[in-house]
Amino acid sequence: MEQHKSGFVNIIGNPNTGKSTLMNAFVGEKISIITSKAQTTRHRIKGIVNGDDFQIVFSDTPGVLKPHYELQKSMLAFSESALSDADVIVYVTDVFETFDKNSEFLEKVKKANIPTLLILNKIDKSDQERLEKLVAEWRERLPEAEIYPASALEKFNVDIIFKRILALLPESPPYFPKDQFTDRSERFFVTEIIREKILLNYQKEVPYSVEVEVEEFKEEADIIRIRAIIHVNSPSQKGIIIGHKGLMLKRIGTDARKDIEAFFDKHVFIEIYVKITKDWRDSKDKLRRFGYDE
Repeated sequence: MEQHKSGFVNIIGNPNTGKSTLMNAFVGEKISIITSKAQTTRHRIKGIVNGDDFQIVFSDTPGVLKPHYELQKSMLAFSESALSDADVIVYVTDVFETFDKNSEFLEKVKKANIPTLLILNKIDKSDQERLEKLVAEWRERLPEAEIYPASALEKFNVDIIFKRILALLPESPPYFPKDQFTDRSERFFVTEIIREKILLNYQKEVPYSVEVEVEEFKEEADIIRIRAIIHVNSPSQKGIIIGHKGLMLKRIGTDARKDIEAFFDKHVFIEIYVKITKDWRDSKDKLRRFGYDE
């Protein structure tokens, strides 16, 4: 009888390199929100892939940023902790990234002494000559890493990377029940879906100044009833989120409801309110309440 393999695979790298897209390609569920804006992922989100003789626990981490406020410190802590509790590290870069970006973090990856796969993502946006140069440069910088050119969006090489991850995992019983695909709660995914809609519909700093909190999640036989609060830093942000005659907030609610219904495969009734919670990004108490102490 074949031995069962299980392990933790942490996906790390700078913002906007395609970590969440790769995670979703591995897991097959849209569990990490993806937009073109930096700081999309704020938490470590675990996605679990189960087979008869394996369980892979993928962890998508926030993009590595030099922190300017408490929220970003918390996000960096998530990324750094991913270097100590992994069986395999998947470091995602892309064909546009410069080598000097967060070189301190790269040094930590080098010293982590954990099997590392370097994914050179978005190769569909490059040519062969540039690709060969990048691979040679990365070989010099992370000599211990195995390098895989890929396109997470096109799912190019994703299967090959997945098989290699599986080969590197230790023999172990599963860490989670075999029917589970994430360690996150239902409320968490509601907040992520609403936050994605805010990232997609508003410009500039506004999406980075808001946090979503689900106050109520009631599942009945044929409907889920949700009450959510969008926390903002200032009255002007509140006005922008609500929009003229409440139209923007209504759009967020409608778009979020459709995705939540698809996610849970059930009818959803959702109410969203906007509340001014000054300086929440710098308040350790508020960040703890919003789940940033995990």
